[in-house]
Amino acid sequence: MDKKPISKQGFEALVKELKQLQEVDRPEILKVVQWARSLGDLSENADYSAAREKQREIDKRIQYIENFINNASVIDVDNLSGDRVVFGARVVCEDEDGNRMQCRILSDVESDGKQVISCTSPVGRALIGRCVGDTCVVRLPSGEREYEILEVKFKE
Repeated sequence: MDKKPISKQGFEALVKELKQLQEVDRPEILKVVQWARSLGDLSENADYSAAREKQREIDKRIQYIENFINNASVIDVDNLSGDRVVFGARVVCEDEDGNRMQCRILSDVESDGKQVISCTSPVGRALIGRCVGDTCVVRLPSGEREYEILEVKFKE
């Protein structure tokens, strides 16, 4: 399996979330499940059903984070520099209509789709490897859009 890039800060946030889920959230929901089970008839027990569903969500998130952490390639983006768009870069670009976009290229789990975009998204893939002055075509569901890269920086 390929290693997935993640910033050092993003990795630390995932480790913190995993610890919270394992040491606080999961033990709490197990207590609620036990309490709801003690009420009797489980077939008509809404508290039990809701608690079990919440437990499944927590377990699923724990498994996702553990898998991501095990396959992560941690990159210290604070030590990066240069004029080429790479993972961790802050990019300013402009489309053919003159609309400016400012974003940072990070991992899927750190992405918010606006200020921080995923390195695996169509925009992220199109920008990576380009330099200031380059143009790239991004294929989006709404059609193709061309961007010119105006600035690449790594520090704020």
